[in-house]
Amino acid sequence: MTILDTTSGTPQHPATPEPPQAPNSFLDRFFEITKRGSTVAREVRGGLVTFFTMAYIVILNPLILGGFSADNAPTDVAGGWLSAAQVGAVTGLTAGVMTILFGLVANLPFGLAAGLGINSFLAVAVIQEVTWAEAMGLVVINGILIVLFGVTGARTAIFRAVPKELKAAITVGIGLFIAFIGFVDSGFVRATTAGPPVQLGDNGSITSVPTMVFIVGLLVMGVLVARKVQGGLLIGIVATTVLAGVVEAFLKIGPGSASNPGGWHLNTPVLSGQLVSAPDLSLVGQFDMFGAFGRIGGLAATMLVFTLVFTNFFDAMGTMTGLAKSAGVAHKDGTFPRLKSAFVVEGLGAVAGGATSGSSNTVYIDSAAGIGEGARTGLASVITGLLFLGSMFLTPLTSVVPLEVAAAALVVVGAMMMAQIREIKFSKFSVALPAFLTIVTMPLTYSIANGIGVGFISWAVISACSGKARKVHPLMWVVTAGFLVYFARGSINALLGA
Repeated sequence: MTILDTTSGTPQHPATPEPPQAPNSFLDRFFEITKRGSTVAREVRGGLVTFFTMAYIVILNPLILGGFSADNAPTDVAGGWLSAAQVGAVTGLTAGVMTILFGLVANLPFGLAAGLGINSFLAVAVIQEVTWAEAMGLVVINGILIVLFGVTGARTAIFRAVPKELKAAITVGIGLFIAFIGFVDSGFVRATTAGPPVQLGDNGSITSVPTMVFIVGLLVMGVLVARKVQGGLLIGIVATTVLAGVVEAFLKIGPGSASNPGGWHLNTPVLSGQLVSAPDLSLVGQFDMFGAFGRIGGLAATMLVFTLVFTNFFDAMGTMTGLAKSAGVAHKDGTFPRLKSAFVVEGLGAVAGGATSGSSNTVYIDSAAGIGEGARTGLASVITGLLFLGSMFLTPLTSVVPLEVAAAALVVVGAMMMAQIREIKFSKFSVALPAFLTIVTMPLTYSIANGIGVGFISWAVISACSGKARKVHPLMWVVTAGFLVYFARGSINALLGA
């Protein structure tokens, strides 16, 4: 093909595009960095950003599962409790090992850590019936089942059975979900005791200084990303953290509490005390795999495992769907490279989390921040994992970045993930309603699994009632039946006396 030069009338051949740079190192070839259009520097930045947006789990997980005494820790049915220091150590250890393994085996830029839904479920409900060791044994069984689903290909088959429109809706829903998490964590959105369920700040006004820091961080990161500044999210996180530290140094805001509602949400941006300490890994191996079955009976224990498996299975599947699309590594049908390996390693994360008493480890939606920074390969996960291992020794440093700063990054990334909404044909209502329900249920119920379940059920029912039952994959019907049991598990437990 030739192009006519309008100034001279001479045929001109279009410039030949430069061939992609050939991989020139073992690192490049192993992680396929050049092949995926990335660079080592971009992967390192992405890994750093993912760690900074996930680092709060090293502080938060011990607060959920443990304490510094039996008086301020969740106690199990036998009066046992977990040490916050020990939980913090195993949280960093397990997240580090599993994230590195995921990067090496699955070659995807996803970080793994203790899942917030499951750890809260353990602390609030499960230990009311069993001991901590027995609860972690149930988590191990849950992980083994998920690994088996991955090894046998059942998990991959279910993933492939999901319509592409629902996969896109899952991605968009996760984007709204993590943005909502960011708004809540920053205090920009707060729950109310009367009137509407949530409101803007305090009675419709932003009065908290940490929330103002969040707004500044959100705008700074937004401008940097809009201007396509390399490292924009990382620069924004560091700059806003410095701002938060200066604000705290002058105003002495302190941590948030009932008496100090305008304080920092989780961790205060100050460096104090001993910066380096040896981690206490005494909780490793402290689990009882089958003790719960003897204590509460096989039926009740099985229902607890069912709840864990369903939550773990579909939360992770939905998260990986959204992250793969954001990273640009997903195929047209929504699958992505090394899909089976990713599912198996994620299942091993649940096993490892239970075996170390840090709760089931799963893929984190916060990884989208690193992907937004440009991460495309498992090298970013290796960087994130190494930092998690370092966090065992440097807990004070991991707590320097306040949750309000990490929250700003989540909102920016949530906006990025909204782009997938273009894949959904909203003009076709049989597609629009299930997709819409999937999208809105995730943030409104604070659960990815709930959004997927509502989407599956509505898709199957609407298709069947519209004369298109044959177009619904048989596995979709199986999973839909499972979700019906999942949503009705409380009534089923009461009916069976479990």
